Amino acid sequence: MTQSDAPRALRDEFVHAMSRAAATVSVVTTDGPAGRAGVTVSAMTSVSADGDAPTILICVNRTASAAPAILENKCFAVNVLHTGQQAIADVFAGRGDATGADRFTGLAFDTLKTGAPVLDGLAGFDCEIQAVDPIGTHYVIIGAVRAVRASEEGSPLIYGMRSYLRTEKA
Repeated sequence: MTQSDAPRALRDEFVHAMSRAAATVSVVTTDGPAGRAGVTVSAMTSVSADGDAPTILICVNRTASAAPAILENKCFAVNVLHTGQQAIADVFAGRGDATGADRFTGLAFDTLKTGAPVLDGLAGFDCEIQAVDPIGTHYVIIGAVRAVRASEEGSPLIYGMRSYLRTEKA
């Protein structure tokens, strides 16, 4: 193996190993001066529940069509999807013909504090951008949570092993 092959091999091993780490599927949405947009993500986690406001971390690929709008609008909503929303995850992942604001056609959503669309899902976190750090191919974005909505019904949609999974209580 040459030295130039080593980083590619490590990357491939990394991607394969990360496919074993199941994650909740969320759609990150935004609306504002840059327009309405959204993207499916699996890299989302809480940072802190304490401080001036709770905070959430999301990772958005720099090449995602929604990335410029999220950054310019300075707000986003993290919409945690339930097991019945695989089709929504696919639409916002770019599987299909819909692009931009057309991805919202036929979807039920509200707005809370920031104006970002909060979908009718398992949970929604309405956030203002607090920090952005470009790392590798992604933007790591910290959002200060301004409003929350949660459903008492349903189970989260999970992605792992390169496919959608369903959870069952142990």
